[in-house]
Formats: sequence, structure tokens, C-alpha cells
Amino acid sequence: MPKLKTYSCLLVALFCSCSLFAQVKKGLLPYKNPKLSIDVRVKDLISRMTPEEKFWQLFMTPGDVTEQNKEQFKQGIFGLQVSAAAQGSGNAQQMLTYNTTEDGLSLAKKINKIQKYFVTETRLGIPIIPFDEALHGLVRQGATAFPQSIGLAASFDTTLVAKVGTAIAAEARARGLRDLLAPVINMATDVRWGRTEETYGEDPYLTTVMGHAFMNAIERQNIIVTPKHFIANVGDGGRDSYPIEMDKHFLEEIHFPAFKDGVKNVGIRSLMTSYNSVFGSPATSNKWVLTTKLKTEWGFKGFVISDAGAVGGANVLHFTAKDYKDATAQSINAGLDVIFQVDYNHYKIFLPAFLDGSIPKSRIDDALARVLRAKFELGLFEHPYVDESIAEKMLNDQSNHILAKEAALKSFVLLKNDNNILPLKHAKHILLLGEDAVEARLGGYSGTGNKKISILEGLKSAVPGDIEINYLKGSSREVQSYVPVDSQFLSSGQKTGLTANYYKGLDLSGQPVKKEQDKAINFSWTLYPPDEKLQLDDYSVRWEGNLKVPQNSDLNIGLEGNDGYRLYLDNQLLIDNWDKKSFSTKTVPFHFEKNKEYAIKVEFFESKGNGRIKLIWDHNIKPSTEIADAVKAAKNNDVVVYVAGIKEGEFLDRAMLNLPGNQEILLDELAKTGKPIVVLLTGGSAINMQPWLSKVNAVLNIWYPGEAGGSAVADVLLGNANPSGKLPITYPINEAQLPLVYNHKPTGRGDDYNNLSGEPLFPFGYGLSYTSFTYSNLKFSKKSIAKNETATVSFELKNAGNYDGEEIVQLYMRPLLSKLAQPVLSLRAFQRVHLKAGETKTVSFKLGKTELQTLDINNAWDVAPGEYRIMIGSSSKALYLKDNLMVKP
Repeated sequence: MPKLKTYSCLLVALFCSCSLFAQVKKGLLPYKNPKLSIDVRVKDLISRMTPEEKFWQLFMTPGDVTEQNKEQFKQGIFGLQVSAAAQGSGNAQQMLTYNTTEDGLSLAKKINKIQKYFVTETRLGIPIIPFDEALHGLVRQGATAFPQSIGLAASFDTTLVAKVGTAIAAEARARGLRDLLAPVINMATDVRWGRTEETYGEDPYLTTVMGHAFMNAIERQNIIVTPKHFIANVGDGGRDSYPIEMDKHFLEEIHFPAFKDGVKNVGIRSLMTSYNSVFGSPATSNKWVLTTKLKTEWGFKGFVISDAGAVGGANVLHFTAKDYKDATAQSINAGLDVIFQVDYNHYKIFLPAFLDGSIPKSRIDDALARVLRAKFELGLFEHPYVDESIAEKMLNDQSNHILAKEAALKSFVLLKNDNNILPLKHAKHILLLGEDAVEARLGGYSGTGNKKISILEGLKSAVPGDIEINYLKGSSREVQSYVPVDSQFLSSGQKTGLTANYYKGLDLSGQPVKKEQDKAINFSWTLYPPDEKLQLDDYSVRWEGNLKVPQNSDLNIGLEGNDGYRLYLDNQLLIDNWDKKSFSTKTVPFHFEKNKEYAIKVEFFESKGNGRIKLIWDHNIKPSTEIADAVKAAKNNDVVVYVAGIKEGEFLDRAMLNLPGNQEILLDELAKTGKPIVVLLTGGSAINMQPWLSKVNAVLNIWYPGEAGGSAVADVLLGNANPSGKLPITYPINEAQLPLVYNHKPTGRGDDYNNLSGEPLFPFGYGLSYTSFTYSNLKFSKKSIAKNETATVSFELKNAGNYDGEEIVQLYMRPLLSKLAQPVLSLRAFQRVHLKAGETKTVSFKLGKTELQTLDINNAWDVAPGEYRIMIGSSSKALYLKDNLMVKP
């Protein structure tokens, strides 16, 4: 038998060799033969590639291929973010902007044209993977804008999120996009983080099931998802990309579960690294994170991409690589597969490490195999082009708009409703206030939306003819006290702007390293100094020239910066802030005579890095009457609906959680009128409501509700729909409590401060309804089980109010005794239950390994013997039903 088996294998091998030879003889190379296995095709293709061609399959960037630039793509490329362009943001982080005027059909045609170039005009004909952002809808013209991710999380509806993912995938495929850089499955462990809005909240279970639903829906349509950011890119103080020094147990318990589920249960084929360092090594070059944990322990077979520009961050930000070649080698050797860079021309600083032996050939080929396998799995070699007729049909397809409205309705969280002021049943004159009532903001990483509806438009369309909607702006999220001094007022040597001399060292001495004519003084040198000849932490600048105002003016003029600055007017020192200690704004009053030229001099030094300096004044800033006008109008209306909003996002972490601008001032003035006030909160994170919550009658959190948000808000305000969302994050009373999450470990003493409660303002899972629900009659199918068995817990849920509604029932668990301290509560299951007024239903949950497992001292998930407290209710605080379940040894 052994000999027969050997002969059989030899015959099969001989047959395969002959078959391959015959195909090659016919001109069909093995990697182009769809009848062969993907592994064979990948191996064959890699064997034919030059080192340069290998590099280009591991490099991704935004951009188009044109007749003018196509020569630079002759060796291929991993993929392109088509019609996206890199645009500098000051002297700091580069951002991406998109051609959002390009409809789906135009994009499909462009991608087909670009794909044809790579398939027919490059040596090996390797197609690209067109990729794009799709956090809650494609960042494209005509694509549906669904509620922001945090709003989707507030729905606690995995079926809904799967529908949203399916819709996004269909819109992406129609345009030719095959890799979506989404979702964000990081944990929002501190609500000051500006990117909280992009997440599914603070809980690992909720994030895991929501992320699973979204990613699985997209991957099932053979489109790659790239969840981000691996790993834990919110650090101390809620600051983005801050270093992570938390222990591996905490990562395993809180930050890893959603990614691990994506790898093991969804089968994701890509993920993106984060900018932060983890245990001292950049996440993008962290071998324990990318190889030991992800690829070895979890068995990830896909490719890892860097966040945009993150590979160079090792030497620019973390100072763990001596140059870009070293940073590149460190990253790829640690397990990174694809470099994402926002500027095509930057390839020059990454290519050398691929050619000089800094990266072993085996590691390059492994990364390459992961990318090529994905391209074969996508079917791009056989079907590289998209059917443009499908994209054309989508131009007028509004079906996903209906889904966007459904998602918005399920996302709204009612936080307060004194005396059942909502829904608005009797108001005939409604005053609508706030910028967000008309702006219809969609949140971060959004396209333009598809026929988006503002709250003003939604209300006017929904109310009957006898109800009057009056709108005023009322307030501003950003109140301008000062503006930069514009170049039109500055001159030097018959030229616009000021003469600038840049010096090495802090004392403005010696020969200047650089001399410029700067149009204005408005600079932020964060990652780089003003000139390559200068050190980031050791330079000084002097600006000189003239300042002229076209009319007699009494103005306040000054400087804003991180100290180390002086201002002279007519050789008089007006501001002396030469002692560098912090960021500050300093101004002085000054009388300017019409058209008189005043000699101006500004001096600045930077001794630490992160230099910022701005010449400011209050020219043409006029006092606003918006608050007075709103208060006057409120007195003549029955109810005030005030749409308040916050400022947040990437690079926009918040130190304070109050409503910005003069919004709180307006709320205080409105309260004095005695009129009922309904506040609608627009934003993606927690808000400090302490200054005004007791002065208003109702608060409805609408997040960023998507393109159909206006009509959804109208339905809820008027009682055509009943709010049912729950908070996926904890709302603190004050920032002093942060970080504050519901699932913290037990304290050794107590939670309270001596001058503030340790309790939140609104707990995780909280949300009211226009109706009320009662929980009763808790039952277990078994009160004692073995660790490999399951039990069922059931109870009765009754709608005890007057409105039909949906309740999100939540099951929490904690072991009563454990060798290792466990969270005080852990969400382990939830259900969205619809009940008509007066209706009762029996709700049940299964209790097994998924619901009972905890992380032990060896970082292994297991169900330990002992008693488990099972708690069921409407939030992490309102736990109405409780009993214990025993797990036998």
C-alpha cells in the first residue's frame, strides 16, 4: 500500500506538471489560469516578480492614473483611493480630501479605465484593489449617509447594522470599490476622545457584535473590510494616538475581543494599524501585536495595512527608528504588510529597505502572498471591471434612504422628558433654534449624503397646516473673539506680508537660516520645524514690516501661541511673553489712525517643539444680537426646540465636554422666559449638561443622524415614532470623573470624591421611551449547570404605557467569586423587543460559555466553577431582575 500511494502521488505530480507545461505552451501562464488553486497562482506570480514590482504591490496611496502620469505606475501598485488627493493641513498631519462631486457612474468609469491600464499595460497585468472610506456610508457623491457609528451602536440592533453594511457594500461594488477602510472597532474608553463618534462605544461585547454584523455583511459580498485601528489608539486624557502602557490582560479583556472575533469568526482579510505606541513600540512596527498575537495566535491570513503615514511615524513621532529606511524595515519585519501613504512621491523613502536586504526576501514574499491571495479571492484577475450599468441604475435609486431613516429612528436616545412634554401634541407655534437645525451635519468620515434632510426641512414637511415652525440661528458653536490679521493689512518692502527671519537657536542672533516673505503670522509647526536646517526644539523667528488700517479704529491686537513671543508696534513693546510656559492668548487695546502705517515687529522662539504662533485682532468683529433675538422670539412661541451641537473628530479631542460657543448662555437666557424647552443634542460623544439640564424640559440625543435625520427627528418630536435607543457610552456629570466606564474593576475603597459623586449623569445602556415597561417573573430552566452546559433564563416584559414601543432589554453578568478581579458588570446579551401598548411578552436568553466566560490570570477565556450573578434590566444601573446561577466543578 505505501508503494501504491507513492506511485499515485508521483502520477498526480507528473500530470500537474504536464498540465502546467501545456498551459504555458498555449500562452496561459499559471497565475492567469482560474482552474488552478489560488496558492499555486500566488506562488507562480511571485516567482516572476522583480524586487521593485514586489514593493509596489505593498504600497497604497490616493490618486488617479492619467495619460500624463501613468508611466509612474508601470510596475503596478497595491491599490488606489481613486479621486482622493493628499492635502496638507498647516504644518501638521496630512489629511485626505475627496472628489465628492463625482457620482457613482463617473467613478465606476474611472476605476474601469484605471484598472484597464494595470491589466493591459503593465508587465504582469496585476489588477489594483480600489479602496475607500466607508465608516457609515461611502465618502462619495450620491452614496447613502447613514447615522454615524455611535448612533448605530445606540440602536443595539445587529440586524439593522447588517442591513446597513449590506447597503454600503452594494453601493461600493457598483462603483468598483473592493476594499472598505471600516469599521472603527476601537473602544471608547474616554469620551474626551475626538473619535468616539466613529466607534460603537465603550463596551467590548456591544462593539464585537456590532462590528461582526457590519463586517460580515460586507465580506459576504466579497468586498474586503479593513477594521481599524489595531490597537487601542485612545490614551491618557482621551487623547488620540497616545501611548498605550496598559497591561496585556487589559488589552485582552477590553481592546482585543472585536478584532479577534473579526479574524476568527468573520474571516476579515485586512486590518489597519494605529498611530500610537504599544509598550514602547509603535503599533505599526510592533512584532508582539502584529505577528505574535494577530498572525500566530489568532491565525490571521490577511494583510495588515498601516494607517496613512504611520510607517514614518517611528522616526518622526516615536523616535524609535533612525530614518525612514529603518522605520520601513522595522514595520515590515514586525508584521506590517502594506504601507499606506498619502503622497505617491513618498515611495522613494520606503523603497530602499525592500532592495538592500534590510527586509528578508521571505518576509517580503509572505506580505506579497497575503495581498495577491486577496486579489485572486476578489476575482480581479478574471473580472477586473465593474458593470457600469449597475452604477447608472443606482443614480436614481433612493431605496437606501428609507433604511437610513429607519436607522436614525432606532438610534435616538431620550435622556429626559419631564411631564411628558414629548411628543409635542398641543404646540401650535414652535421656535426652532441652533445651527445644527439647518446644517444637517453627518459626522466624521462622511460623504455629501443623498438628498439629506435638515431638521428644519423635516419639521416643516411633517407638521399639519395649523402648526407654525419659526427658525432662528440663536447661537454659535464657535464664537469669534479674534481673527488672524490678514495679509491685506501687512506690508514690507512694497510687498504684501511681513519679512521673516528664521534663526537657529533661541535668541534671534547670528545669520538667519531662512528668510521669507510670510503673508501672515498663523503657523503651527508640530511634526516639523519651519525649515529642514532647523531643529524642532531650537529656533526663533522675527517678523517685521508695517500694519495699516483703512479707517480710524479702536482695536484689540495681540498674539496667540504656546508662549515665547513679543509684539512691538511703532517700536513700543506692547506684549512681552518671553517666558515660555504654556499656551496663551494675550491682547492689548490700540488706537489705529486711518491709513497710517505702523511699524510692527513680532518675535517668537521655540525651545521644546510643537510651536504655534498667530497674530490676531478683533477687526470687523461686531457684537451679535442672535441670543437677544432668540429670547425675544421664544416669548411669542409655545415651545422652544433647541438643536445644540459639539465640535469633535479626528485631531479634535475635547478637554472640556460643555457645549461650545455661546450655546449654554442661550439656554440660560431661554430658561428665564418660562417657555418649555426641548434640547436636541447633535454629536458623537458625551456632553456635560450640569450647567443647564435642570433648566430644560426634555433632552433627545440624535447623534449625527444621517441624510434622513431631519424627517426622523420630526417623526419622534411629533409622536409618529417612539424613541428606543440606549447609550453605548457613559455620560459623566463632570470631566473630573473621567475616565468613567460602567465595566470597571471593583474599587478597594469607594467610587465617590469628597466633592462629587462617582456616579455618572447617565449610565451605559440608558434611554427612555414615550411608554413604560415593567420586568417580572424571572425564571431559570436550571439553577446549576456544568461548564459545558447551557441554561435558559426568561422573564415577562410588559408595555405598561399608552404608546407602542420597543425596549432594549439588557443582560449583565458578574462572578460572585473569582481568583482574579473581574468587572463589576459585563454586558453579555441584549434583545430589542417590540410591544404594543398593554402587551406582555416572555423574553428569554441562553446562558452558556459566551455569556459566562471570564479572563483568567493566564489571559485565557474560560468558565470557572462558582456562582454567577445574572442581572436583567433597562440599563447598567436599572437592573430589575437578579438571581444566581451555579456552575458546577
